[in-house]
Amino acid sequence: MELKGKVHRFGSDVNTDYIISGKYKFKTLDMNELAKHVMEDLDSDFYSKIEQGDFIVADSNFGCGSSREQAPLAIKYAGIGAVIATSFARIFYRNAINIGLPVIECDTSGIEAGDQLEVDLKKGVIRNLTKDQVIRVKPLPDVMIKILNDGGLVGHFRKYGTFNVE
Repeated sequence: MELKGKVHRFGSDVNTDYIISGKYKFKTLDMNELAKHVMEDLDSDFYSKIEQGDFIVADSNFGCGSSREQAPLAIKYAGIGAVIATSFARIFYRNAINIGLPVIECDTSGIEAGDQLEVDLKKGVIRNLTKDQVIRVKPLPDVMIKILNDGGLVGHFRKYGTFNVE
């Protein structure tokens, strides 16, 4: 799984209410509508700045707060290719993989807003094309790549009828 896009940079402790404000979470179940409001409490123009495949890059504890799946779903439906952070809240990380949103833990200190990245999840490599740098990360296990390629855990079960780890 290879991804390419531009960086949109955030700091530490980006909670799920910053990702998708509570004022929208219960007004609609339409993920395309929720996606239009992703990250707007931190950057009111965020949705208009992103292009399909772009990356959210953050520091530590990304996705802290509630365990609702709307946060990673809104990011995915906005067209973000992956979230790259120094660390993630555990439940956000699991929810992201389960809905098919790639999440990558690594040192993000050298990645800046506007940088162009190429990410190879299977090899565990992030190439910062803007700075001509390579960041090595722990490759995702094959089963996680398979789940992501299947569009998440539900898509994986639909495809195989079971949890297929082979």
